[in-house]
Amino acid sequence: MTVLYTPTYTQSADLESLIGSTPLLSFRRITAHLPDSIQIYAKAEWINPGGSVKDRAAANIIRQAENDGRLRAGMTILDSTSGNTGIAYAMLGAAKGYAVKLFLPANASPERIAILRAYGAQLELTDPLEGSDGAIRAVRELAAAEPDGYFYADQYNNPANWQAHYHTTGVEIWEQTDGMVTHFIAGLGTSGTLMGTGRRLKDYDAGVQIIALQPDSPFHGLEGLKHMPTAIKPGIYDDFFPDRQITVSTEATHVMARRLAREEGYLVGISAAAAMVGALRIADELAARGERGTIVTLFPDSAYKYLSDRLWTE
Repeated sequence: MTVLYTPTYTQSADLESLIGSTPLLSFRRITAHLPDSIQIYAKAEWINPGGSVKDRAAANIIRQAENDGRLRAGMTILDSTSGNTGIAYAMLGAAKGYAVKLFLPANASPERIAILRAYGAQLELTDPLEGSDGAIRAVRELAAAEPDGYFYADQYNNPANWQAHYHTTGVEIWEQTDGMVTHFIAGLGTSGTLMGTGRRLKDYDAGVQIIALQPDSPFHGLEGLKHMPTAIKPGIYDDFFPDRQITVSTEATHVMARRLAREEGYLVGISAAAAMVGALRIADELAARGERGTIVTLFPDSAYKYLSDRLWTE
């Protein structure tokens, strides 16, 4: 099985060419209790130039809009975000010469807000009590009122979001595991990662189990993830596609974030830690039944945008 990847170095590269081809990480201490027949791996998406998995979707959304004429010189890229997709828009907008205007909850981490401002993005901070749904409602109002000057990227409903993962993430996972992946688990935010990666893996092997992960409560501390029963459901999400739905608690996720840093050396974000909680749960179930498995998940970003959170000192 190919777990690590060796980057190809060229004399020059543009920003977009650096997106994707992220390595697959393995674990030692946290998975030490598992039999050799069960393996867990995670894609290190903080390797992307914008620091998160959202670079993939943002790049594809912008590329497709340029190709079909919806995004042209002089227009402003507009969307709502919890942070990472906005950072990707801002980074790519700066590189391509587009202004970027973003709506995001006012309680987004200070680090994310600072990064967005450093890229020059225009920010509208929305009611933190309404979360990402409040930002969605606010950006829709502006897009409807002033449609001509903006390209409304609409990451929650734009098929270019999941297609980015169909054409990249799913292919990478299949190749990096030599086709041995048996389970793929991803958290639900826009759902693009799960839907696109899952569809590609199902095309390779219909037996691969696709598992959706979300918070166990509407009132949670898992930034970037949605509690689907009480949230505005993304148009690109299909409730019937995942083979299984599981939930994780904020408390278990915070414990796992600290464990990943202190036992494995992986300083990852909140949604990444949640994904690891879910992956371990699936692995423990397989072990209890005496079954084999290669479980792959995805670490959307590192912890550098969350270090102000008190979870690191609790």
